[in-house]
Amino acid sequence: MPSVIDQAVQIRLLATASGPHAVPAVLHYRPADPLAVRMSFPPEISLDGAAVDWAFARELLAEGLRGPAGRGDVRVRPSGPDRTVMEFHADEGIAMVQLRTADVRLFLARSYEAVPAGREQTQLAVERGLAELFGAA
Repeated sequence: MPSVIDQAVQIRLLATASGPHAVPAVLHYRPADPLAVRMSFPPEISLDGAAVDWAFARELLAEGLRGPAGRGDVRVRPSGPDRTVMEFHADEGIAMVQLRTADVRLFLARSYEAVPAGREQTQLAVERGLAELFGAA
């Protein structure tokens, strides 16, 4: 089982003054943290010039492919048959990005190969047991 699943994706920034433009981002999934997905954005798109990482539920990402999902800092929704929109809400404002739905589906499929949906709690128990066995707990 892989320890980390990373997938590079191209995102389009929406609602920018110069119009949407493509930038790279990376979706991350770690079976050791089976409920969470992380998305990393490059420094050039942040307000302070630092790389930005957002963590959110894997289930939220999956739900957002079928219809609007999320009420908190991260929201996901379909945008036509081929695109998915993600909104990231922070004190500084809202960032909206659009990515290919096929990329999201591929990433989720890879994550489900590592930890099937509904087996996250079992995976957490295994990780805790291994940590205890190797004295990392």
